[in-house]
Amino acid sequence: MAEHNKLGKKGEEIAVAHLQERGYVILETNWRAQSAEIDIIAKKGNTLVVVEVKTRSSIEYGLPQDFVKPAQIQRLVKAIDQYITIKNLDLEVRFDIIAINKIFSDYNVEHIEDAFYFF
Repeated sequence: MAEHNKLGKKGEEIAVAHLQERGYVILETNWRAQSAEIDIIAKKGNTLVVVEVKTRSSIEYGLPQDFVKPAQIQRLVKAIDQYITIKNLDLEVRFDIIAINKIFSDYNVEHIEDAFYFF
């Protein structure tokens, strides 16, 4: 596995643990629909939380959350619409980003709730 893939997988594991520690129930990880993949689908209370995880080994070229682009947001929205339909859910939906920076052997986790909106 390429080094960047290992870092991404480690970031997703850290994000899942971060959410679980805060009372989120993890429903899915790496859920795919058409051309989109949702890193984490979680539930907290009556809210379905779509989480995009961005992990970087350096912020030299920008913060992890800066790498979530409009086209990706559109794909995430379409994918979660499909998920909601398949699962027949009636929940509020929130889009979060968990940005993780690797600093030597430590990981700095920033959880950005309501990171973007889509109407």
